Amino acid sequence: MPKLPRDEAEALLRVRSQLGDDFEPALVDSFVDRIDEAIETRVAQHLRRALEQERRRRHQRRSRDDHALALAIVSLGVAIPLTAIASESAGFVGVLVAWLGIVLVNVVYGLGWSTND
Repeated sequence: MPKLPRDEAEALLRVRSQLGDDFEPALVDSFVDRIDEAIETRVAQHLRRALEQERRRRHQRRSRDDHALALAIVSLGVAIPLTAIASESAGFVGVLVAWLGIVLVNVVYGLGWSTND
């Protein structure tokens, strides 16, 4: 990050005392302009970093949403035949166990993503 060197401020004070009151406004204006420039550069760098971080966060969220949708679709696709097999083999208890397993997988996946935010 650009910083104004301390020696520049000291030089300004020396020049100010040598040149007198007539040049003081011009020296002060010049120094203030340099300070403004340094501040603007720092703010611009900070904003660029913040925007890049936000862009990355949005991309990660979009990616997580895509994965969650894929898991939901696969879960439903697996649930249909699993329900039929479980009801034929173990009745209501089998269906209940199968659906609890599907729900558990989706909940664990969802909780895993939320802790990474």
